[in-house]
Amino acid sequence: MIRGNKGEWSEIYTLFKLLGDKELFLGDKDIEKLEGLVYPIIKVLRTENNRDFEYSIQDEIIVVAGNEQVLKFPIKEFKIKALFLLNAIKVNKERTFSVPEIEQFMHSINCFSLKAGSSGKTDITIVVHDQRTNQQPRLGFSIKSQLGSASTLLNAGKTTNFIFKIEGYLDNEEISSINSLVITRGGKYSADLRGRIKSILDKNCKLKFVRTERKIFSNNLILIDSRLPEILAQIVFEFYQSEFSHLTDIVKSISERNPLNYDIANEHKFYEYKIKRFLTDVALGMMPSKVWTGMYDATGGYLIVKQNGDVLCYHIYNRNEFEDYLLNNTKLDTASSTRHEFGEIYKKENELFFNLNLQIRFLK
Repeated sequence: MIRGNKGEWSEIYTLFKLLGDKELFLGDKDIEKLEGLVYPIIKVLRTENNRDFEYSIQDEIIVVAGNEQVLKFPIKEFKIKALFLLNAIKVNKERTFSVPEIEQFMHSINCFSLKAGSSGKTDITIVVHDQRTNQQPRLGFSIKSQLGSASTLLNAGKTTNFIFKIEGYLDNEEISSINSLVITRGGKYSADLRGRIKSILDKNCKLKFVRTERKIFSNNLILIDSRLPEILAQIVFEFYQSEFSHLTDIVKSISERNPLNYDIANEHKFYEYKIKRFLTDVALGMMPSKVWTGMYDATGGYLIVKQNGDVLCYHIYNRNEFEDYLLNNTKLDTASSTRHEFGEIYKKENELFFNLNLQIRFLK
């Protein structure tokens, strides 16, 4: 029996929904449909058990394995199953669950797992008809669902730690006192990161960005923009010392302070532009632990599964809408400080340092 969480079942829902609708609807920054902008779907591609299957949309859904037609299904069947699965996902309260009625239909269309065989950030591959160019590009999309818990855009790890040097003097007793500051959440203790930073600053010390913990991540950022490590260090620091978490609020605050001293006399949006580029590259392929070449893995963009069941497309061709969506619908989040080793003063070669971590999550 196949079991999965809401996000995983959302991938199967997306497959059914797209085959039933026969077209992709584009979304705006507020996750609403852009009127009059659609891509007719030619076929959906999926890899199962090392075999490639095509779900070709004609008068019926034709399943092709290799170059051989193997099955035919009415389009209406996919509409019905999509609606049934949507309701099953919504009402289920378990962390993982099965949907036997849907599993039976999945097997009938040669679909035996929740996730298609793919690498990197591509969850589904679609061939569409681009009416502007009269071409039929093959596009890889990453699926993000609002039906379950909020998904991450950039996962936390030691790979996403930023190292700050403490400029000023703290004795051992002060260090121990600061490192012991904790807060309670849901009956559990966790590091009081904002309290620790405030205490450091209250001791007439400063936190100066030195570098990222991992060189690969730093070089990936520099490839995107030479000053991006510094900008993200400011973003991270702003998050941990203020009440802001929404990226739009943080970027606005950083832009007003202009810590990198850009020439903003003519109101150039340096910080917003560079952060949008960063978010786009993360969304479509860049990972902190792997060397980034600039080649996108998710060549189409994102598919967003909304609470009402709509599936909206954010396509790299419509770059402005895609970038606005990413900036307007993400926030910084606090990961486990013990697991990723940040948020505590430590000494190295008689100097004091303090690490902060970057994790970016979708609002929903």
